[in-house]
Amino acid sequence: MTRVAIAGLGAIGRVLVRRLNDGLPGLTLACAAARDRSKAQAWLTAEGIRCPLVEPGEFPAHADLAIECAPAAVLERVCRPMLEAGRSVMVLSAGALLEQPELIALAKSHGGQIVVPTGALLGLDAVSAAAEGHIHSVHMTTRKPPRGLTGAPYLLANKISVEGLSKAKRVFSGTAREAAAGFPANVNVAAALSLAGIGADRTTVEIWADPAVERNCHTIAVDADSARFTLTIENIPSENPRTGRITALSVVAALRKLHAPLRVGT
Repeated sequence: MTRVAIAGLGAIGRVLVRRLNDGLPGLTLACAAARDRSKAQAWLTAEGIRCPLVEPGEFPAHADLAIECAPAAVLERVCRPMLEAGRSVMVLSAGALLEQPELIALAKSHGGQIVVPTGALLGLDAVSAAAEGHIHSVHMTTRKPPRGLTGAPYLLANKISVEGLSKAKRVFSGTAREAAAGFPANVNVAAALSLAGIGADRTTVEIWADPAVERNCHTIAVDADSARFTLTIENIPSENPRTGRITALSVVAALRKLHAPLRVGT
């Protein structure tokens, strides 16, 4: 059995805890960590789930795999102990990972592994395959309801308002690295796309605040020597408007592959 720790009991973490508690083949819920431990314990009790709450530094004593679904600021606190112990971490804050390449080096030196699931995007298998050849360009356009972008550091720093919009407004154009830094809670998909393909400085991104959409919409366009493709996904927001429902389900799908007799996709 693979023992799994969950870091963060927000919209994503709660789905994962429920699924693991209900049972996934070869996996067991080992422990969890939460910023507000009393609130987390109250939720676990109400759900009838028995799960020890510990600090992220204690994960290696309990778990073989930790899933990071917490604020990006705590990525290192979750990853470092597990990687130093040669364990695995599934990272959803892919944008923060771009800013901390030393974690990848740590995984390599200690025999650990960082896994970035597909999350709210699609087509990462195709992008990874194309990267085995030569990719000429990768561009992503994101459209979100304005409320899903409220409070983003880039908007605050540049005094860009998304309140009361009557039509779509482009609020950002730049590289995936810049997008991940400016919108840490919104476009981890851009970071994951860049990691799968040609890197954070060659992957380009546009972000639009669009009052006409109710879903988080992402379109990626890839031009490579093996294929040219455009893929679009419209994600239904979770209880957290910054996060699509499919993100947590992507992690569940990745977990199922760990012990599955048949694995489909890379």
